[in-house]
Amino acid sequence: MECGPVLPDSLVLEIFLRLPHEAVLSAGLVCRQWLAVSRDEFLWRELFYSFYRIPRSVPRHPASVSWYREFKRLFDCIPCVEVQTLVEHTDQVLHLAFSHRGHRFSSCSKDCTVKLWDTERPDGNISMVHSSSMRQFNWGYTQFSQFNADDTLLLVSGVYLGPHHSSSGEIAVISLDNYTLLSRVRNKPYDVFGCWLNETHLISGNLHWIGNMTSCSVLWLNKAFQDVESENVNVVKRLFKIQNVNASTIRTVMVAHCRRHNNPDLVLDYEAQSQARRQKEQQQHQPLLFDLGASGSEEEEEEGELGEAARLPTARHAQPTISGIENVIQSRKNVGPTEMAIETHLAKMMGKAHTKAPDPSLIVPSDPGEGEDKTYLLFTTGSLTYSPHQIGIKLIKPEQMTTSGPVLGEERSSDEFFDSLDHVIDIHGHIIGMGLSPDHRYLYVNSRAWPAGCVISDPMSPPPIAEEIDLHVIDLKSLREERRSLRAHRAFTPNDECFFIFLDVSRDFVASGAEDKHGYIWDRHYNICLARLAHDDVVNSVAFSPADQELLLSASDDSTIKVWRSPRMVRLAQAPHHPHRPRGLLSSWLSRNKNSTCASSSVNGKP
Repeated sequence: MECGPVLPDSLVLEIFLRLPHEAVLSAGLVCRQWLAVSRDEFLWRELFYSFYRIPRSVPRHPASVSWYREFKRLFDCIPCVEVQTLVEHTDQVLHLAFSHRGHRFSSCSKDCTVKLWDTERPDGNISMVHSSSMRQFNWGYTQFSQFNADDTLLLVSGVYLGPHHSSSGEIAVISLDNYTLLSRVRNKPYDVFGCWLNETHLISGNLHWIGNMTSCSVLWLNKAFQDVESENVNVVKRLFKIQNVNASTIRTVMVAHCRRHNNPDLVLDYEAQSQARRQKEQQQHQPLLFDLGASGSEEEEEEGELGEAARLPTARHAQPTISGIENVIQSRKNVGPTEMAIETHLAKMMGKAHTKAPDPSLIVPSDPGEGEDKTYLLFTTGSLTYSPHQIGIKLIKPEQMTTSGPVLGEERSSDEFFDSLDHVIDIHGHIIGMGLSPDHRYLYVNSRAWPAGCVISDPMSPPPIAEEIDLHVIDLKSLREERRSLRAHRAFTPNDECFFIFLDVSRDFVASGAEDKHGYIWDRHYNICLARLAHDDVVNSVAFSPADQELLLSASDDSTIKVWRSPRMVRLAQAPHHPHRPRGLLSSWLSRNKNSTCASSSVNGKP
């Protein structure tokens, strides 16, 4: 359709700059001139910054080729449309984990089962393919699972109800070929969770109390199964032994491989992005197109080695947990604050005298191209109180990648009884979740902040924690926090009832659960909240498909798993099977606003 008298393009552009984006798209359908102006890059840059409320100092995504397409990506490619609700669990669903291929995922629940699901059905729906109950092993519930690197084994972590209803945990390894149980490993405390180091070896924890407030955390490397041909080869080896003070313990272990630290999917440093872009322009490269498409015998040996050399002159007590610190509290009734202070002072003196020096290669900057094969063990810990408030980092050496060699690991002299932390990052708040970016360059940390300037005088009385959850971003190459924290999600439980909220990171997005009955999605580059995903109760876990970041799962205390897809993927699934050109942003906006689960206000991260 042609217009009558033609307005100058500059005047049409000036008018369009004062319209909302949906009105601009509708106006572009009027005539060819308006269509051309409605695709103007300057126009969409202004609409982009104003609509998403992004500071203008933030550059465009380095892989984007136009402002219009970038606006469309953030609007059309976010998994915020609920397409399926899975109700096979009968109690709170605590954790979700995808296989590396993305063809399956696992779920853990308070109903004490681990379930496996198929995501590649021809009709696009997700269906359950297997369910295993762990009650026969005296588990209370399953809490965490992880596929090994080649998706042949599944690690399942749970809370093991021992004879005294202790807070010990256990790890089970299940074969994905025939769903048989291959091994079980003790894990103490249970919120160490456990993780894979490589395809065949996993890491577990153990805890030994050597005082009322002082303990020793031991991290073990375990072979997932023992071959008949290797009956005489060690299947377990101690990795590290670390002293804990002030009732703190090591929890939430995970492994980061540094193979891609110099070639990440996304660099969050804006200056580094600009420098890389200038270098590519100088080399006349084409721009990147955004693609839409432990056994009892070892423990007894460990106990014996602790012996009197590491034991303080106090009785041994059961370990505390974030939600179960009654034993430590009980011990304080019989021991005064003066005795507690003396114990902590003696523990620190003993630690200085009997701790191995940290590995300097972790914190010394390496030359470009070096250190690409480093492997880090990451975990939460603390030094001031029982609540986890620090990220500990240990460098895992190549010779530690296998259980061969002495069971107790590297020999130490009596003066090097404990391992030191190679690096510590203090979060100044209660850590309630961690997740790695797919390239393992960045660590995302959920925490609830302490009041600014607070002083902790009693390890069993940590400061009050904020209801707002801060999502910190730590660069594991520079070992420093990157940018400001992300916010939007909230939690309400106090320190002694605080529980883990699992988050997940894709190439371009990060998502997290929350206690406010919603899941949240942020863009990693722009640091903005893009969507809120509604449930009927606390959202405990979220998971992106590694094969398609436009597919997201969320698990809740409402006993359901919800499946979320992007408006673009929903539209393509509903289109005829013959080749069909996708509709534009206008039709996407119209169809998206018909769905109440993805209202336009969610784009700005507002209720």
